[in-house]
Amino acid sequence: MSDLPPAPDPPAPPPQVPGWLRRTEAEQRWPAALAIAVAVGIHLLLPADLAPRPRWLLPGLEAALLVSVVVVNPLRINRETRLIRPLSLGLAALLGVATAWSAALLVRALFGHGHVTPEHLLLWGAAIWLTNVIVFALWFWEGDRGGPAARADGHNPHPDFLFTQMTTPDLAPRDWEPTFFDYLYLSFTNATAFSPTDTLPMSTWAKAGMLAESAVSLVTVLLVVARAVNVIG
Repeated sequence: MSDLPPAPDPPAPPPQVPGWLRRTEAEQRWPAALAIAVAVGIHLLLPADLAPRPRWLLPGLEAALLVSVVVVNPLRINRETRLIRPLSLGLAALLGVATAWSAALLVRALFGHGHVTPEHLLLWGAAIWLTNVIVFALWFWEGDRGGPAARADGHNPHPDFLFTQMTTPDLAPRDWEPTFFDYLYLSFTNATAFSPTDTLPMSTWAKAGMLAESAVSLVTVLLVVARAVNVIG
């Protein structure tokens, strides 16, 4: 019988660092660019009485900012300069101003004395609601952990939005990290449910953004639907 001590257990393998916490391949530009182009198109198609005036100003500025941002990072968002970040945030701000302005004009039209058809209300109310979803998706995408370029570098471990894949990394792909579609889904569900669904806001600005989006969406939906039902009846 040997008196030798038992062999020590082999060391546990080091835990894998999830994709959103380490440096990963830069995110593609085209999903966000496509969403911005849709929002610009909606602003151009809005009726004259629901569009900010002069009606070409905001869509023109938005298009110019979009082109300038895409030229710097045409395929993947792999770098960010002191100029790109203000341009991206300025684009989101312009879209937000145009959407809020259009929503205010719609509310004024709802309580005006002119004849407004239910089709007109539903169509352009839905257009403004969709633009609102896109605007806040851009804000969430640009703001979370410093923006897409900063997230690709993996420097900030403190998320502004806690996605399901972050709390259950064993059920997510090893290289998973949030992309623009995740923020678009977050914005859409927040605008329809008026509350967080599977993604939680962690920072103060994230909570304020979700609150503002829910408020705009709630006012738009309730007023448009109520007025349309009243006109139909």
